[in-house]
Amino acid sequence: MLGSGLYRCHPQCMRTGRVLAALLAAPLLLAVFPAVAAQAAPDPDLKIDSITLNKTSVAVSGLNTVPVTVTVKGTYGADAGTPVNVILERTGGTGQERTLFSTNLPRLANGTWSGPLQVPSTANGTFKVTGVLTGPFFPGSGSMTDPTAYAGPSLAVTGTHQPKITASVSPKVVPFGSGFSITWAVTDAQTGKPYGSKVRVVLGTDNTCAEYFGPGYTNLTNTSGVVTKSYPASDAQWVNCLLLPGNPSSIGGLGLGVARPGIVTATPSKTSAPVGTIVPVNGVVQGAPSACKVYLQRLYGATQWKTVSPAGSIRSYSGKFTLNAQPAYKGLIPYRVYFPKCYNYQAGVSKVFYIRGL
Repeated sequence: MLGSGLYRCHPQCMRTGRVLAALLAAPLLLAVFPAVAAQAAPDPDLKIDSITLNKTSVAVSGLNTVPVTVTVKGTYGADAGTPVNVILERTGGTGQERTLFSTNLPRLANGTWSGPLQVPSTANGTFKVTGVLTGPFFPGSGSMTDPTAYAGPSLAVTGTHQPKITASVSPKVVPFGSGFSITWAVTDAQTGKPYGSKVRVVLGTDNTCAEYFGPGYTNLTNTSGVVTKSYPASDAQWVNCLLLPGNPSSIGGLGLGVARPGIVTATPSKTSAPVGTIVPVNGVVQGAPSACKVYLQRLYGATQWKTVSPAGSIRSYSGKFTLNAQPAYKGLIPYRVYFPKCYNYQAGVSKVFYIRGL
C-alpha cells in the first residue's frame, strides 16, 4: 500500500488525495495506510529482466491474507544481498487498498529474488506490477530511491467479507483542553455483524497512523469487535486511528480528527472613526485552523447579518487574523466576525462589538 503520510499534521492539514479530499466533515474520517516517501531517481544498479506471479487470481475472505509468490529476475550491480520490493498498483475494483507490495524479497541464486506477497480481502480488485524498489524497506519508512518502472503481470483479487471500521467520539465536539474517548468497531461489511471473535488492532496517534510497526502496537477488541480508548487532551490535535495488522503492513484502517468548537474572539483597533475610515479588527480562532477563513459581518435591520469585507486568512500556529471594518454611517454600528464550519472545526461567531461612525 503506497500513499502520503500523516506526519505531524493537524487534522485540517491532513494529506490531500485519499485522506484530505473527503475530510470536510466532523469527525473527520479517513483511510489510513503506510507511506512511501521516495526521494531520488530509480536505483541505477538494478536491471529487471522479468517479474512473475505464481497466481493470476486469488480469493481472500475476512481478516485473512493469502500469499502470492513474486519472483524477480535481473541483475544488481551493488550489494548482492540487497532485497527488492515489488509494487502492484490498482487498475480496477473497489477495495480499500490502492497498492500492494511484496517487501524485502531475499536474493536467491542466479540473479533471482523471490518471496510472498500477502494479499488481504481489502485489496478486492485488479492490480498490476508497476515497479521495483531496492531495499531494505519497511512500511512507513520511505525509500532512498524511486521505483524502477516495470510493466509486469496482473493479479485479480476477489475480496469477500471485508472489514468495516467505524468510530464514535465522546463528546462529539471535543472542547480545547479536554480529554475524550473513541469507541472503535470492526465488523463484516458483507453481513453487518462482528466476526465473532476478538480482533487484534492497532490504536495509534499521529505518526503511528502512517508508520506501521507491526504487532507490537496492538490491542484487542471484544467479541463484538468493539474497543474503547481514552485519549488525553493533547491527542485531539492529531490524527487518531485504528489499523488492522497485517504482514508486512496493515491490511486496512480508519483515522479521524475529532470535531472541535469554533471559538472566535475579535476586537476593533478603534471604537470610533470617521465614516469611510478603515478600522482594523484583530482576532483569534482557537486551535489555529490555518487553512480556513473568517468574515467580518455587520448587522442590517434587527436580525440580518451581512458580510461587509473580503475574507480574512487565519494565520498558521497563532490562529490570528485581521479584517478591515469601514463605518458606513454616523452612529453606533454592530459588527461580528463569522467563522464558517471548516474541516473538523464547527462554525462560530465572535461576540458583537461596536464601532461608532463619526
